[in-house]
Amino acid sequence: MLDDAQLPLIFLGLMAFSVLVYAILDGFDLGVGILLPMDDKQQRDRMVASIGPFWDANETWLVMAVGILLIAFPQAHSLILRELYLPAALMLIGLIVRGVSFDFRVKAVTRFQRSWDWAFKLGSLFVALSQGYMLGRYILGFDAHALAYGFAVLSALGVAAAYTYIGGAWLVMKTTGPLQLRASVWTRRAGWVAAAGIALVSVANVSLSPAVAERWFSMPNAILLLPLPILSAAIVVTVDYYLRHQPHANDFGYRLPFFAIALLFSLSFVGLGYSYFPYVVPHLLLATEGASAPASLRFILTGVIIIMPTILLYTAFTYRVFWGKATDLTYH
Repeated sequence: MLDDAQLPLIFLGLMAFSVLVYAILDGFDLGVGILLPMDDKQQRDRMVASIGPFWDANETWLVMAVGILLIAFPQAHSLILRELYLPAALMLIGLIVRGVSFDFRVKAVTRFQRSWDWAFKLGSLFVALSQGYMLGRYILGFDAHALAYGFAVLSALGVAAAYTYIGGAWLVMKTTGPLQLRASVWTRRAGWVAAAGIALVSVANVSLSPAVAERWFSMPNAILLLPLPILSAAIVVTVDYYLRHQPHANDFGYRLPFFAIALLFSLSFVGLGYSYFPYVVPHLLLATEGASAPASLRFILTGVIIIMPTILLYTAFTYRVFWGKATDLTYH
């Protein structure tokens, strides 16, 4: 039998897991959208085809995360939306633009297709920047000082670069020929920016938050946590080395960049989670303070236990069915 004090932490973990899966899955299709080359329609078509079976289902994980936040942590939901209502609204507009432009560019092939491609590209960039900005504001507890807003802008650029990084790796995995080679170049460049962004955000985070600095640099924590930045740096170097030597015979190791970068996302998320656990809103609201009543959490947990594995199963099934290289996307 679960103790009442454990329930908020369980829901905090479930929400964090949903956000991580969303960042990886929707992150790559946002990155593909950002990378759309406006100088080659054939490559744009193949890139859109590579995410066609997945992109809308990937957003299910964002709905799951927000749903858990609303039901399990209503105080945190109210606080977050009050502080972030404008960037959240802009993010939703970007998501709507992406959805509309995706369908119109593949189902209503007219002279405006290039305009819809631009809309999809800019909508993807807008969503990535909005999410990064909201993350930066969130992890500093909505601090109103100028440095906190500067950190949020830095976070916005870092998240956009990270999404582009994993999006390029997705294209390396799902395409062949000239597009795969071009994607290798894009991924390398995005990787340099993303790595710099992760480093700068990490430094700014510990500089702006004494509590986080204490967690990371006190002994023996500093020694125990040292593998995280070392492994993260090793991933960036390994992926860059692999991409620098593309193409490989028989497309050898073409999945390596995507799964390595997904691991990098996971390590970064573990670092953030460690920095602020057990807060549901960093510096402002603990998970135990902002949670719903234990009876409500027990009831909700039953639904989550059913729904989350179902989403995982159909996600895994979809990726298994469309596991191979991308082909032309057509509608009949």
